[in-house]
Amino acid sequence: MSQSTTIETIVGEPEVLEDARRIEITDELIALADGVEHDPAWIRLKESATALHAMQVKDGSVPAEADRAPAGALVDAIIESVASLAPRFPHEAAYLEALQADFRRWKAEGLGVPDFLDSLVEFQPQLHRVDRLRHLVVFPMTTQNGSSDRHVEALVVETIWPEFIAHLEAGDYGNKLFVSLRLVDFTPGYDTNSAVLFPETVAMREIPQFTWGAIFQDREAARYRRVVRAASEITKLDLPADAASLLEDQSLAERTFVMWDIIHDRTHMRGDLPFDPFMIKQRMPFFLYSLEELRCDLTAFRESVKIQRGFDARLAAGEELTAVEEQMRSTGKLVQYAVIFDRIFRFAITGSRVRNYDGLGGQLLFAWLHRKHVLEWRDVELSFDWEKVPDAVVELGDAIDQLYWESIDRPKTVHWLKAYELVSSVVTPNPASAWAEGLPREVLAGPPKGYTDLVMDDEFPLSMFYEALEKKMKPVIESTVGITASDA
Repeated sequence: MSQSTTIETIVGEPEVLEDARRIEITDELIALADGVEHDPAWIRLKESATALHAMQVKDGSVPAEADRAPAGALVDAIIESVASLAPRFPHEAAYLEALQADFRRWKAEGLGVPDFLDSLVEFQPQLHRVDRLRHLVVFPMTTQNGSSDRHVEALVVETIWPEFIAHLEAGDYGNKLFVSLRLVDFTPGYDTNSAVLFPETVAMREIPQFTWGAIFQDREAARYRRVVRAASEITKLDLPADAASLLEDQSLAERTFVMWDIIHDRTHMRGDLPFDPFMIKQRMPFFLYSLEELRCDLTAFRESVKIQRGFDARLAAGEELTAVEEQMRSTGKLVQYAVIFDRIFRFAITGSRVRNYDGLGGQLLFAWLHRKHVLEWRDVELSFDWEKVPDAVVELGDAIDQLYWESIDRPKTVHWLKAYELVSSVVTPNPASAWAEGLPREVLAGPPKGYTDLVMDDEFPLSMFYEALEKKMKPVIESTVGITASDA
């Protein structure tokens, strides 16, 4: 049967319809982009964008006079390639037309700092959430956890949107901005650790109302599978059968990460928040970011427990579940494994020790579970009491939620001090820490900058367990740079 849905192009808030353009998405339309990564026009586009990187400086411009003519020729090749590929992406017609116009204007204005606002406004992937539907994406942009230099990057991506996720999103976990993608092919900016596509990274003259944010679940899943497979062998962890299945099945792992991320993403905007959502343009001690990211992950964990236990109760009562409900139930259990293992095996030892907030979040979760005696490291083996794990993890989430709730009535710096108190009660601070010793009175009475200046780069060093694990895991983690589903 032919898959069919309706797409509307929306400018502004996702709920506001200003200029409706409808197109029926069928299996035939989806098939138009099959194999596009082998199309000569795509190969030319990718090669032209990559060649342009060497001529662009940090802000995305091409300042050298000697580079202008060859850069202009590359821009022409990009425009021609996009025009050639456009018929294979009819659902992106408005975007691809605007994209060509932006490239033409950029060249006509001398290849200065690029401005692709017009095409960015037309790019609305959150309205195209149909499984297997592909998108052509081209922008001058930075890549988070990839390159801080603004380059013209080109990607072919594919939507991951299984039926049970559509049901979750239509129900209690609505998130109109969330887009789940799979990498098909890409320029060097994504041959990195970057696993997101965010509109705020695009070069533009002004900031519009952002209406989408995309995560590459295939990269997240592939990275998880490689790292957890190695870590479980090193720590002699005996994985439960369903947890082990994640390491064997890339598609299953992708679906698990979609469920995790759709709940995580919406949590940044929900709850008792003593700060702006996403902590935009706020300078604070890095452990505050640790708690926020961990709060969102633990909310995804808590909700997955709730979903799984709800369906388990129905099964115990003799009810039958639909296929979609069974996927929600079984994937809910897998999300719990994914949150724990990704946090304690990858997050904790990935990146430098300079204000590594995700690393600290992983350390905090590990130490919390160890202190609750649901995680044990004995006889050079790691083990879990899986019956007790869910409640212990939820308890940590509750502690962070309580901190947030109380801090709404506190001055900002007092919230910082209380957050440090929570983290340091579980993870041991650096022996040289001024925060652990107690900040001087003149700092406490002064502006917030004094507080942040005294936070050490590595305020919470790795434990002996993690020092040993990092030495063995470092090559594995480094090998995941640029990983895709086909590499896992």
